[in-house]
Amino acid sequence: QVQLVESGGGLVQAGGSLRLSCAASGRTGSTYAMGWFRQAPGKEREFVACISWSGASIAYADSVKGRFTISRDNAKNTVYLQMNSLKPEDTAVYYCAARNSRAPMTRPSDYDYWGQGTQVTVSS
Repeated sequence: QVQLVESGGGLVQAGGSLRLSCAASGRTGSTYAMGWFRQAPGKEREFVACISWSGASIAYADSVKGRFTISRDNAKNTVYLQMNSLKPEDTAVYYCAARNSRAPMTRPSDYDYWGQGTQVTVSS
């Protein structure tokens, strides 16, 4: 089994930056894709970004393009989400997820493992 633990969330002012980390442990596959999702109260879980095992394939939600960057360090079993130019509408619980495939996907149902989430709050 795979365990995912997010960190790096917190409270920031609009225009500020945060870097989220997600550390994976346990019996990960030889290759796996990773994704970031977020969910605000009363809203559906929303795709943010995803990345293939090699890092060659990356996708972003339109709402975060140009502001967020996903990356991974396979030697450390860690995926990152660098968030710049944060807006109040970015406020949500952010979750990392892992999929037993190289191919990244944008739907929550395509992922096999989930972290507990980390709160990101952006004040105006």
